[in-house]
Amino acid sequence: MKRTEMNLPELVRCVVDAHRQEPGPLLVVLQDLQDRLGYIDPEAIPLVAAELNLSRADVHGVVTFYRDFRSQPPGRTTVRVCRAEACKSVGAEELLARLEQTFGVRVGQTTPDGSMTLDQVFCLGNCALGPAAQVNGRLYGRLDHDRLAGMVQREAS
Repeated sequence: MKRTEMNLPELVRCVVDAHRQEPGPLLVVLQDLQDRLGYIDPEAIPLVAAELNLSRADVHGVVTFYRDFRSQPPGRTTVRVCRAEACKSVGAEELLARLEQTFGVRVGQTTPDGSMTLDQVFCLGNCALGPAAQVNGRLYGRLDHDRLAGMVQREAS
């Protein structure tokens, strides 16, 4: 995640200007904003809408439709557990349930201390090495609860 010293209106203008010439730039603008901020600040929605001559409803609809966009800052560590069939068949559901229990959060939530966000994905393309997960964007396979929980605790500290 890139940090910026710009205020939100300046950042939105800068990001939109960088992508304005692309066909249908809304998705790439939102992805860039999320890369820079870690999430889509709800206050950015009307700014993006105005810059791209779209309605607020159009921008809000895209942000809420795609699961990869978040409207709150993620935890310091983001864990995405694969729930596709190949991973399910080798224990992904149990792995996810134990993570929820261990860290006291459900899928899509962040721990109260902001240390970890737990999420799901429906394929990471690591089917032969399931169950698989991403921890802060890095892919891991053949995971069990102890190994994954240990990685999360190391990353979050």
